[in-house]
Amino acid sequence: MDSIKWKYTYRNRQYIIGGAVIITLLIFVARLFFLQIISDDYKKWADSNAFQRRTLYPSRGVIYDRNGKLLVYNQPSYDIMVVMNEMQPFDTLDFCQTIGITTDNFKTRIANIRDRKLNPGYSKYVPQVFMNQLSADVYGVLQEKLFRIPGFYIRNRAIREYGCTIGANLLGNIGEVSKKDIEGDDYFVPGDYSGRSGVERFYEKTLRGEKGVEILLRDAHGRIKGKYDDGREDKAPVSGKNITLSVDFDLQTFGEKIMGEKHGAIVMIEPSTGEVLCLVTSPSYDPNMLNGRQKMQDNYPTLNRDPNRPLLDRSIMGTYSPGSTFKPAMGLIYLQEGVITKEKTYTCAGGYTYLDGHPHCHSHFSPISLVPALATSCNSFFCWGLHEMIDFRSRYKTVQEGFEVWKNYIVSMGYGYPLGIDLPGEIRGFIPNSKYYDKVYNNRWNSSSIIGIAIGQHEINATPLQICNLAATIANRGYYITPHVVQSVQDENLAEQYTTRKSTGINREYYEYVAEGMRGAVTGGTCKALYMHDIEVCGKTGTVQNPHGRDHSACIAFAPYNNPKIAIAVYVENGGWGATVSIPIARLMLEKYFYGEIPYYDRHLETLMTAWSTAPNSPYYKKTETGD
Repeated sequence: MDSIKWKYTYRNRQYIIGGAVIITLLIFVARLFFLQIISDDYKKWADSNAFQRRTLYPSRGVIYDRNGKLLVYNQPSYDIMVVMNEMQPFDTLDFCQTIGITTDNFKTRIANIRDRKLNPGYSKYVPQVFMNQLSADVYGVLQEKLFRIPGFYIRNRAIREYGCTIGANLLGNIGEVSKKDIEGDDYFVPGDYSGRSGVERFYEKTLRGEKGVEILLRDAHGRIKGKYDDGREDKAPVSGKNITLSVDFDLQTFGEKIMGEKHGAIVMIEPSTGEVLCLVTSPSYDPNMLNGRQKMQDNYPTLNRDPNRPLLDRSIMGTYSPGSTFKPAMGLIYLQEGVITKEKTYTCAGGYTYLDGHPHCHSHFSPISLVPALATSCNSFFCWGLHEMIDFRSRYKTVQEGFEVWKNYIVSMGYGYPLGIDLPGEIRGFIPNSKYYDKVYNNRWNSSSIIGIAIGQHEINATPLQICNLAATIANRGYYITPHVVQSVQDENLAEQYTTRKSTGINREYYEYVAEGMRGAVTGGTCKALYMHDIEVCGKTGTVQNPHGRDHSACIAFAPYNNPKIAIAVYVENGGWGATVSIPIARLMLEKYFYGEIPYYDRHLETLMTAWSTAPNSPYYKKTETGD
């Protein structure tokens, strides 16, 4: 019995010892596999004893305007790099004084580099950014001292320079990548720079190019002895591609000058191509204010806190009620749905008299049909049209059904969703649907509840880009091409998007009626100030009710009447009547586009509009209005 028990115990020990040996071997094998296959720390350590890999940064693509004017280019810059494994004691005080930091700041920077939470992927064998964008003067002094500072070296980079003082929101700026950027794109490592806004951000992958690498050979003391294998293993960087904008910067410069201290936007689109020729947002700022690390640190907080919000690109991020510039879209829907004909008239006894608190109107003849209703900007006509479209049960079974038909047409014209311009941050605006009104009015509503949308008010919100796109669509008589600011797009998907016609589904002949009405607005209606003796301009004013202050001034236009070359939208916050500010600005912009300069007889108008301000104490703040 004892013999059997002893054998049983012995066998258990054998299994235990054997299992322990096997587990130990597995641990060693797993650790070796991790070090040599999965983790690259061992390889980095081994390589760092013999090699130093230096990243070679490509030259970032430059940016031109449509006429070949150089807008954004590169200037030399210098970064201080450190390989932590190679650091040895040195005179840190002299080093700090040379580059203009304190010793406490030096310690903080070293600690932050070693902090894997702040610096993901940190390795003491790999060069890390200690400080970027040194000035040429500091670089020259430091270069002479580097031989006494082990572990540190200079990396040549480039920073952006702007050959203009306008177009900041359009062009964008460059900034250091964030942790999120690094996690989302393998191209980036800490200390890299990328586009943070505007064209620089949207076309980041086009502009940045491809990094190269230089492999240097070390001796036993870590000193650089030259290139490994005579440089045959090096990879040259590939420069980024240059970009040509569709924007005419002479036109852009003039637009920003005319907007002056006003808040708002000017957008100009070439209807046949969708190319944006002018994208003004006001107020703006000099792009050189955010050029480089120090300027970014000094100026960005100030710009961000500015109550005038110069960092907001109002042309694509500002959302406004379009006001009467929306009426052409309403007329097109009524025509397509058979609600009206070109000849059908509605009465206008000073406004839409169907309900109390009705939208008022200014003086013109009555009854009135579509073409003169557009020319005189009759509120009543478009309110009656909406009433007849969605309230008459002979047309649709429910008000919700009729409203959804209306909404789908509006969306087809480019409202309610981002148009897809090649700039980051475009806002969608807002076009309500029937479910929205069901919730607001507890399923009990009709045209009287929402009558303000018939004249582009109440819940309707759009960006100046969308408002201008309507003008371009009318100019094309029923289609638009997605607006874009880069003239030649090399990405196949983007190229298709920016060359494809998008139809609204509304008959071309109805666009002819609307164009006729907009031409009538210039020849004898609310847009008379747009009249040009040698160019047939079509326009539409907009005066937008503003519960928070003075009304907003808006207009759209295109020219010539036949075979249009240009479409424009102007929106001035608190500008009053559309004819007061927006129409004169649109006239000047069209003259600049067609003539290249402002004719002598309108130079007083240029002076007046440049100085015009919405500030109540301004001598140009008009108290009397001329009408919509």
